[in-house]
Amino acid sequence: MDNPKRVLVVSTATRECKKAFEYGLSVAQKYGAELSVLHIVYNPFGLKGWVLNIPNLIDLEAEYEKMIQQAKADLDAMIQEAKSTIPVKEILKRGNPAEEVIATVTEEKADMIIMVAHEEGRIEHFIYSKYIDAIVRALPCSIFLVKVSLDEYVAELEPR
Repeated sequence: MDNPKRVLVVSTATRECKKAFEYGLSVAQKYGAELSVLHIVYNPFGLKGWVLNIPNLIDLEAEYEKMIQQAKADLDAMIQEAKSTIPVKEILKRGNPAEEVIATVTEEKADMIIMVAHEEGRIEHFIYSKYIDAIVRALPCSIFLVKVSLDEYVAELEPR
């Protein structure tokens, strides 16, 4: 295998994506590769304002949006810190995760992609599972999956 020249880290704005970024930064530094981070914003609820009409239940879309904002802020802080040692290109896309990842790999001419793979909780499976499978099958480059256990994932969901 040739050393990677362009590394793309996929962030779905979940807290465990920080782990993928750490690996991406390490690989880019070791091989002198360009590093890009793709932030994908995806609305799993499909329709704006989707709320269950059951008394005392939270607005799931609003809660999901808060979770994304916090995770992105955490990742942004890591990226800003890393920029002092290596240039990091940030890319923001909205839409179907599989389509956006594949398009970005082609646009950026990435030869390695790094993303999180984990034992899925129900919500994560609902939101991302089918997209990860589609991405892996269609990628024209090497892929590095960062394993996150379900226990780590659940611990990350705990309020800080």
